[in-house]
Amino acid sequence: MRLKNHSSMSEFLLLGLPIRPEQGGIFFSLFLAMYLITVLGNLLIILLIRLDSHLHTPMYFFLSHLAFTDISFSSVTVPKMLTKVQNQPIPITYEECVSQTYFFIFFADLDSFLITSMAYDRYMAICHPLHYITIMSQSRCAMLVAVSWVIASACALLHTLLLDQLSFCADHTVPHFFCDLGALLKLSCSDTSLNQLVIFTAGLAAIMLPFLCILISYGRIGFTILQVPTTKGICKALSTCGSHLSVVALYYGSIIGLYFLPPSISKINNNIVASVMYTVVTPMLNPFIYSLRNKDMKGALKKLLSKKTEFSK
Repeated sequence: MRLKNHSSMSEFLLLGLPIRPEQGGIFFSLFLAMYLITVLGNLLIILLIRLDSHLHTPMYFFLSHLAFTDISFSSVTVPKMLTKVQNQPIPITYEECVSQTYFFIFFADLDSFLITSMAYDRYMAICHPLHYITIMSQSRCAMLVAVSWVIASACALLHTLLLDQLSFCADHTVPHFFCDLGALLKLSCSDTSLNQLVIFTAGLAAIMLPFLCILISYGRIGFTILQVPTTKGICKALSTCGSHLSVVALYYGSIIGLYFLPPSISKINNNIVASVMYTVVTPMLNPFIYSLRNKDMKGALKKLLSKKTEFSK
């Protein structure tokens, strides 16, 4: 079989979503609406946190960075996916594909670290309220975000550098709607054992370890609140943990099922569905779950709308 290495490979062909041609218009409208909700909803979060001084707290500091990450995460894949919903599969250059892989891994890992930072913030606020202000200082929050950016960037760079060393077979058709690292490795005629090892080890560090930290943090939160067995305490535990853990389960469940289960367990279409869940659905739900159900965010939104009303008069 004829081989093409990374220097001669000029393009890949993304097949897009496995839908019928007559369904293209429906899916295009659906995903476009979801993408616009994601962008506008998360931009609204950033705007409200920026304008309202009452939201200048560690939790909302992390939330503003998470909102920016969700916008960027969706923007890496969804616009390209929309072009393939309406049209026939179109090519993507090798450079664009590698860049998309890098930014996809970067923002996916960054999302994971930021969610973990938010869980840690809630743990300190509820389980150690007397030391919360001292521990969660402005410098500590900035350090957590900076470390998240550095580690996520290093993980993404490691994956893409190893990917760039591979040779690819004559068939360069990617059965996905973006340049997924796992799908690209299946097209390689080189030995990908090192890539697979890095996916597993880096995945443990960037996905599984934060996931376990989140579970431990919210387990401690629930245990602390339930020490006072009142209806108010139970409701507080549910409101604190329920919404966040639902997104955590959706986000991490999709990633774990896609990248850490044996290939025989999940088919190509199931992989695509799982990818849609954490690249499109979860970033869209985050504004509703983390913010729009929060009374502080609602209060900030009302203030903003009232100011606009007064200004228009």
